[in-house]
Amino acid sequence: MNVKGIVYLTGKTNLIEAFGEERWNSFIPKLTAKDKFFSNVIMSVTPIPVEKFILFLDVMVEEYFNNDMMQYVTIGKAAAKFAVSPEGPYKSYLLTKDINQFVESVMPKIYSTYFDEGKPTARFENNIVHFKITGLTIKHTYFEYLIMGYFQQVLKIFGKKTVAKKVRGISSGDDDIYFQYELKDS
Repeated sequence: MNVKGIVYLTGKTNLIEAFGEERWNSFIPKLTAKDKFFSNVIMSVTPIPVEKFILFLDVMVEEYFNNDMMQYVTIGKAAAKFAVSPEGPYKSYLLTKDINQFVESVMPKIYSTYFDEGKPTARFENNIVHFKITGLTIKHTYFEYLIMGYFQQVLKIFGKKTVAKKVRGISSGDDDIYFQYELKDS
């Protein structure tokens, strides 16, 4: 499984914005000491093997967030603000105005924009967004928490406030990820 380089670049941009370029510049040598892959130029379309990307995330959470894995939710929300905002590289996803179409067509496309493995499905029913990912061979809490935060923020950018609930997830020993986002008054 590969992750597109845009995810790494989004993380870099958000970390520099939050903590400063000097801190990023002191972080990179620590990361490249663990894997020389990160000494290469990474562009938005660069395929990053998921194992290397998870290493980046784990080192980042250790360095910047004191190993608090729940920060993946916050990181996911920040990534969505960057990528799917009206100024972001994936702003065209916001052109869809119908909530059913957005959930059932656009949300799976957004996932597939970043990852080349896993089958995303989404449906909107009784004011609840059901979002599932099956077929993942890599099991890491990153997928669970970052993706939960990312799509909660995507729905907020779309104009819908939600309460996220994990139904199934990797951290619970499940083979898939299943979230529900209950829409609240927007």
